[in-house]
Amino acid sequence: MRMTAMAMLTAALVGCSAPAATEEGAAMQKPIMGWGDLLNRPQPKPDASLSYGKDALQVVDVWVPTGEGPFPAVIMLHGGCWQTAVAERDIMNWIADDLRSHGIGVWNIEYRGVDRGGGYPGTYDDVGAAADLFARAGAKYRLKTDAPRIAIGHSAGGHLALWLARRPGLAADDALRGADPIRIDVAISQGGLPDLRAGAASRGHGCGAEAPAAMARGEYTRTSPPEMPVGAAVEMQFNNDRDPITPPATGAAYIAAMAKRGRTVTMAVTPGEGHVELIAPDSVSWGKQRAAILQALGMAAP
Repeated sequence: MRMTAMAMLTAALVGCSAPAATEEGAAMQKPIMGWGDLLNRPQPKPDASLSYGKDALQVVDVWVPTGEGPFPAVIMLHGGCWQTAVAERDIMNWIADDLRSHGIGVWNIEYRGVDRGGGYPGTYDDVGAAADLFARAGAKYRLKTDAPRIAIGHSAGGHLALWLARRPGLAADDALRGADPIRIDVAISQGGLPDLRAGAASRGHGCGAEAPAAMARGEYTRTSPPEMPVGAAVEMQFNNDRDPITPPATGAAYIAAMAKRGRTVTMAVTPGEGHVELIAPDSVSWGKQRAAILQALGMAAP
């Protein structure tokens, strides 16, 4: 786990970013979670790991529920400002374990960040290859690889989940697309950062402007979901109103951009929670996400 940098960013932003509250509301409002509140818990472990390339970061952790299967599964993508030094895939272990306990497998992808040979095109090559591997090899781990296919990502990983959903719409000869890209049916952004152009032009954001710029290298129509071809996947935004990294305005801006292109994106905002709660298994916001996943998989009533 490498969340020291993210913890510092969050701490610096919380004080100036939390919304105003009434005196009564402030008295009742619980503190938002810091990274230590999640990462200092006993960490659950995956059932298997496999490599999809030669780099140490080109690996997938597989979480398999107890039983014979086959089990429905989600493709999971961590955040960390697209930087390996900030976070790796194990920050998602707690919600991966929670899904496993509900009978859902997880394909948790690691990838090279902009500081480890990633960015454009390396990060996309990694994410595409690892997701495509799910379609070919998931059945070996008793996971269902047919529809519905769900991609879920936190923060910078939200951008990557949406990118995966849009990837099949790229030109047939585009190297980022690949010959047979996996088709995503539902893409869930957990406080995601979908707009790379806006990120590259930002000033004072916790993730900075250099990382999103390195993720695009000017190729916004191939890398930034608001400008990529509109896909067929259902897209969901989950935001928390006390999130200093990706406040609800970030999700709302994406929804507005897609509305101009004739596309409806749903959004759920949870009050009184922040950025960490989006991937904390006992939070209200994660409970909403889990319910959405179960419903999409046909495992629970609306």
